[in-house]
Amino acid sequence: MSKLRIGLALCGALAIAGTASAEDFQGKHAGLFMLQARITDVSPDAGDPIKTAAGAVTGLEAQVKSDVVPTVGLVYFLTDHIAGELVLGTSKHDIKAVGGATNVKVHDTWVLPPVIALQYHFAPAARVSPYVGAGLNYMLFYGGKDYNGFKVKVKDGVGYALQAGVDVATQDRWSINLDVKKIYFNTKANINAGTLNSKVNLDPWVVSAGVGYKF
Repeated sequence: MSKLRIGLALCGALAIAGTASAEDFQGKHAGLFMLQARITDVSPDAGDPIKTAAGAVTGLEAQVKSDVVPTVGLVYFLTDHIAGELVLGTSKHDIKAVGGATNVKVHDTWVLPPVIALQYHFAPAARVSPYVGAGLNYMLFYGGKDYNGFKVKVKDGVGYALQAGVDVATQDRWSINLDVKKIYFNTKANINAGTLNSKVNLDPWVVSAGVGYKF
């Protein structure tokens, strides 16, 4: 995930905050339910070595392509400041073996990575309301397809997530949301029945922008 992309997203949030209208808006409070509809960029940081079954380095590394997808966040406020969020979405990623003159697609897979987070909202009654959060996620890989003579199996598992974001109230129950997550997740790619393997640190940046509605 490039620093430029994160910087542009933050600048966008500040621009939105500066131009928000002065019309009535609803703040956040205990018992409130929010629905967040977002466009999300899922950008893995993977670039780990591919080794033989005996542990010898092949000179190749596993690289995972990013994807942009719609996601949904379901937020419930336990108190005025503390909320829980369930994030749902699914993305598709190409996996390549890269090194030297080699750049070969070996697999693509869908991943369902639900995230459950506990958040702290600093200014729930304000128009511009930032928050931070932390939680767990589960990576479920499905619908995989192999390429170029390779057979790849990616292991499911549990990771954890850190989160920061801001809600900018616009009018009545509506708001604009910017959300950035860093998910820490390590998995193993088993290639050609174990003759090759890679311990993959996916660790994706998950950057989202969208709209929210308070119920």
